[in-house]
Amino acid sequence: SGYAWVLQEHEGRGDPAWDPEDLEVAAATGHTVVLVDQTEDILAKSRKGIEESLRRVAKKKFAENPKAGDEFVDKTLSSISTSTDAASVVHSTDLVVEAIVENLKVKTELFTRLDKFAAEHTIFASNTSSLQITSIANATTRQDRFAGLHFFNPVPLMKLVEVIKTPMTSQKTFESLIDFSRSLGKHPVSCKDTPGFIVNRLLVPYLLEAVRLYERGDASKEDIDTAMKLGAGYPMGPFELLDYVGLDTTKFILDGWHEMDAKNPLFQPSSSLDKLVAENKFGKKTGEGYYKYK
Repeated sequence: SGYAWVLQEHEGRGDPAWDPEDLEVAAATGHTVVLVDQTEDILAKSRKGIEESLRRVAKKKFAENPKAGDEFVDKTLSSISTSTDAASVVHSTDLVVEAIVENLKVKTELFTRLDKFAAEHTIFASNTSSLQITSIANATTRQDRFAGLHFFNPVPLMKLVEVIKTPMTSQKTFESLIDFSRSLGKHPVSCKDTPGFIVNRLLVPYLLEAVRLYERGDASKEDIDTAMKLGAGYPMGPFELLDYVGLDTTKFILDGWHEMDAKNPLFQPSSSLDKLVAENKFGKKTGEGYYKYK
């Protein structure tokens, strides 16, 4: 078709990896997109969220020409259709992007099912931020047409996409995904299938090292945040960033890595992080994490 159809399906469990904005960007760059989810209700909410986000983008992009902004919104929305039946959609798609709950069993079950219905040429990609792509790909018969495509939130603003190549991913698949990422106006980087890929592998241990510094009583949270903003030029300090990302998300990633490599000192659990998550204090989204929010 010349178009990439992106499929997303999620579990509605506050999954950190899922965001309809991935799909919004694809539709806004001329791709035909089908959004797949479990219920019509979730789909309606997602579509409303996409429309609101598009209107914000249009307001900035077409500040001088509101009519052109409305046309941009309408044209983009007309490229997005919705479905609750993933299997019936994949037979006519070029690309399936999965962004469901970060659970290996649930992901492999989905891909095993979709593999039976998807066309021979269809590429499968996972937007996972913490699971091994190879483990997910092994649930299908198309390991050579399977890779990771990891977007960053907020997707309309963040230029980066990590394209993850497993030992089985073909060069053709890899190049197709690099081209697709560029067609979205993104800057792709490539990485092997290693825990956390590039960004999270460097970012999460840094955040945890800040937590350990605080847990030892070496410095206050506030001073650590100020030091990294003024001394390293970071836009947010580590505790601000942890609260923004979600402490439950960070703990989920860390626990997964610890399970894979328990002896790695970078992957050791944190008592203060565990305590806050047990108290349902996940950061900004719950009103309290390492800091309190009004």
